[in-house]
Amino acid sequence: MAVAELYAQYNRVWIPDPEEVWKSAEIAKDYRAGDRVLRLLLEDGMELEYPVDPGSLPPLRNPDILVGENDLTALSYLHEPAVLHNLRIRFAESKLIYTYSGIILVAMNPYKQLPIYGDAIIHAYSGQNMGDMDPHIFAVAEEAYKQMARNNRNQSIIVSGESGAGKTVSARYAMRYFATVSKSSSNAHVEDKVLASNPITEAVGNAKTTRNDNSSRFGKYTEISFDERNQIIGANMRTYLLEKSRVVFQSENERNYHIFYQLCASAQQSEFKHLKLGSAEEFNYTRMGGNTVIEGVNDRADMVETQKTFTLLGFKKDFQMDVFKILAAILHLGNVQVTTVGNERSSVSEDDSHLKVFCELLGLETSKVAQWLCNRKIVTSS
Repeated sequence: MAVAELYAQYNRVWIPDPEEVWKSAEIAKDYRAGDRVLRLLLEDGMELEYPVDPGSLPPLRNPDILVGENDLTALSYLHEPAVLHNLRIRFAESKLIYTYSGIILVAMNPYKQLPIYGDAIIHAYSGQNMGDMDPHIFAVAEEAYKQMARNNRNQSIIVSGESGAGKTVSARYAMRYFATVSKSSSNAHVEDKVLASNPITEAVGNAKTTRNDNSSRFGKYTEISFDERNQIIGANMRTYLLEKSRVVFQSENERNYHIFYQLCASAQQSEFKHLKLGSAEEFNYTRMGGNTVIEGVNDRADMVETQKTFTLLGFKKDFQMDVFKILAAILHLGNVQVTTVGNERSSVSEDDSHLKVFCELLGLETSKVAQWLCNRKIVTSS
């Protein structure tokens, strides 16, 4: 079809808008090759002469009958405004957060819990083909599971998106799907252990940012292994690119890693008293962002969950306490007072209370730590 026919009177287009990103308009007069303007009628009734040239005609809008499709590839015109409008209609009017784009699942983060992830929903998607039911993370997980079982080939699900998009939660629901549909009475605890890795990695690798209260500050690749009966027999996780700088610095309105706040919230419990911690407001490494709490999050209750999952994964109490000692020592180290002495020199007092606790927890000599925190030794080859 010729360009002129597409840009005929009464057809609609999208034009850029500084507030709404894209705004809809109706063509008021047929476009003819060589025209320098396109006469448009905006939805508020205002007329507009939109400057164009043959290489910059505005994108066409899809017919209303196609808007709200559950697969973006079904749209006549597939471009940025068409995708955004379709997602907006599904999310705002139909309360649907999932949409297909071929074999890709697009998810809108509703920033609240939705009742669409229960066992009944899992069983409803189990055994179904991907296009037979409404778009869902369970449909993607079922397709991968089915392809693995049918073709005996490894499958991968890639979860990508910007901070706060919902990657962590989406991956968690996919793992839960596999754990549920593959469950057997003989190895029921294996699935529980696979799912238990989530609270651990989130405690030590997730933090509150300005965009997301539970932002993963690392990447991860989780490999789930199945036996010949397609039941989970184990899992392996590889992590990478941890944001190490967050341990010692957080921007305004952000927090350090959750585990530090969980420890501080549990400081008065008998098993943690030897760590000599206090509230998160008392430590430089946890109060830097200016807000130590997350609305709706109970750090003390989360600490109990963290300990339970450590135990479920087979980590002994002694090992767990060694981990907590190191984490507590980091908090105490952040409170050690470093004093300037002359030009480019500094010192730390051996009587510093936080330094003493730091050395006590890690079994170090206070005098040597005080010295080497402020001095360096350079060894050259002879």
